[in-house]
Amino acid sequence: MEEFRHCYSRLCRESGAEPQETVLQKLQELPRGRLDLATQSLTVDTCRALGKLLQKEALLTELILSDCMLSEEGATLLLQGLCANTIVRFLDLKGNNLQAAGTEALGLLLRQNKSIQSLTLEWNNLGTWEDAFAAFSRALAGNGTLRQLDLRNNQISHKGAEELALALTCNASLQQLDLRWNNIGLLGGRALVNSLPRNRALWRLELAGNNIPGDVLRAVEQAMDRNRERQTTSRENQARAHVLSKEVQHLQEEKSRQFLDLMETIDKQRKEMARSSRASAACVEQLQEALNERHSVINALKAKLQMAEAARALSEQKAQSLGELLAAAEQEQQSLAQKQAKEHRLEQQEAAERESKLLRDLSAANEKNLLLRNQVDELERKVRSRQEQLFLARQELSSKTAELKMRASQAEERLELEKKRSRQSLEDLEQLRAKEVEHMTRHLEESERTMQERVQRLEASRLSLEEELSRVKAAALSERGQAEEELIKAKNQVRLEEQQRLAQLEEKLRLLAQARDEAQSACLQQRQAVADAQARASQLGLQVEGLRRRLEELQQELSNTDQEKVAEVSRVRVELQEQNGRLQAELAAQEALREKVAALERRLKVTASDHREALLDRESENASLREKLRLKEAEIARIREEEVQRASFLQNAVLAYVQGSPLRAMSPPK
Repeated sequence: MEEFRHCYSRLCRESGAEPQETVLQKLQELPRGRLDLATQSLTVDTCRALGKLLQKEALLTELILSDCMLSEEGATLLLQGLCANTIVRFLDLKGNNLQAAGTEALGLLLRQNKSIQSLTLEWNNLGTWEDAFAAFSRALAGNGTLRQLDLRNNQISHKGAEELALALTCNASLQQLDLRWNNIGLLGGRALVNSLPRNRALWRLELAGNNIPGDVLRAVEQAMDRNRERQTTSRENQARAHVLSKEVQHLQEEKSRQFLDLMETIDKQRKEMARSSRASAACVEQLQEALNERHSVINALKAKLQMAEAARALSEQKAQSLGELLAAAEQEQQSLAQKQAKEHRLEQQEAAERESKLLRDLSAANEKNLLLRNQVDELERKVRSRQEQLFLARQELSSKTAELKMRASQAEERLELEKKRSRQSLEDLEQLRAKEVEHMTRHLEESERTMQERVQRLEASRLSLEEELSRVKAAALSERGQAEEELIKAKNQVRLEEQQRLAQLEEKLRLLAQARDEAQSACLQQRQAVADAQARASQLGLQVEGLRRRLEELQQELSNTDQEKVAEVSRVRVELQEQNGRLQAELAAQEALREKVAALERRLKVTASDHREALLDRESENASLREKLRLKEAEIARIREEEVQRASFLQNAVLAYVQGSPLRAMSPPK
């Protein structure tokens, strides 16, 4: 405010005048946002400086210039400065005796200013300048920000009241108008009453001290009561609409948030399923690679067996070539046969021990497979229990939706019944409906939260089941790898034993070639050894064939388990997709219910507005009937007055005739 004071002093000096000391003192004591210069005689230079300052001042919201004895030029300068102001809300120009120029400046202010909401013009004699006041009234008709106007003691005649009535028919923002202590009269009052049905914003109109009949004042009061009721109902409706819009917006946000959460969970499930499918595909590829390796090993073993058979054929040819020497070596062959029989028994014992060990390992693997199957059965039972829980949750959700539908139908019945009631029953119905909508929304939110919690629990159980399946698969793969390692060790051991036996046979053949004198015994021994080797080779071939068949059976069982697991995963995936579809359908049904509720609310609003419009039409018809009745009563009163005047004229004429007759002259005085 110190800056405002300095600017005022500077502008006064620039115009060649000294600033007023009283104004400087008021500016020094100026409270924030309020400039009070009441009862200060302001010069034209001061008004010019204040007008220039008010064009750009952004801190003043109240300007009080009552009883300042403003001249025409000073008032015009001040009001021209206020035309460009956008901050001042309250303007007091009481007791400044504004004339035609000031009234026209006020009209210009009302046309251009868009911030003043309260204007006090008491004791200014604006109504004595009819043309200027008509321009002021036209400006008031086009103003959209003024809320309160004080025109007390302004010598407003019935013509000025008619101009104000025309302005009120076009103005939609003025709420309070004070016209007390003017000269409006009967005609002006009727003009104002006729303008009030087209103005629904004005709810306070003071007309005391204007020589207006009581019936006109009562009509004005009734119109003001109607406008006040309209204002209160419109404010209540706006507040209710604002609250409902907030609730609808909150529900939409909550709905979108829940939908986004559901979509996120669905995306997570899809990602998890894709990850599990990729992991299962990788496991299948690894198993296929392991099977290919096993096939290659078996093919190598077959090639080695063929090579052993070829070597055996060569040894038979050599034995035939040395058949002549076998007779001489029979005795030695017997001794060697005994030794060979001992070795053969030892080898049979070792083979039996290995076979018993392999059988024990196979039985252990079978027991583990049974345990794994039991675990898989238990997991299937858990999945079935989860499916039953899902079915129960769906049944509960369907019952909730049926209950909601029943409540919606009950609400529609209540709405149809409430349409037949009066205005007070409509308000009660709106309150009951709001409570019911809140209860329904809370119930829907609780049911949605419970369903989401159940879906989350089911998702957690599904994840735990998938983890258990992955652990079972890992255990099966590890056990299968151990069995394959043991099979490989057995095959390697058999191959080493066969190589050792072949080396021994070659060494014996070489010794027989060197010692032909001992050939017969050596040939017999060799023939026996070859027969033993053939028998051992056939036994080993049978063992290899049995192990191969066992390996194929294990592979078939693993492939069956993998197929069952894949089928189970696909079935669970399909069930999850179906569940997601049902949830989406339920969400759509809830959305449809909410749309029905919104439609019912809109229908209720339309019926309320129709009812209010019907009430307003009835009120306007009642007002027009009252006006006609008042006119008829006035006409009857006028006829009675004319009859009374005629009777008085007749009586006066008779008295005059009687007084002027000769009988009157002859009669003695009383």
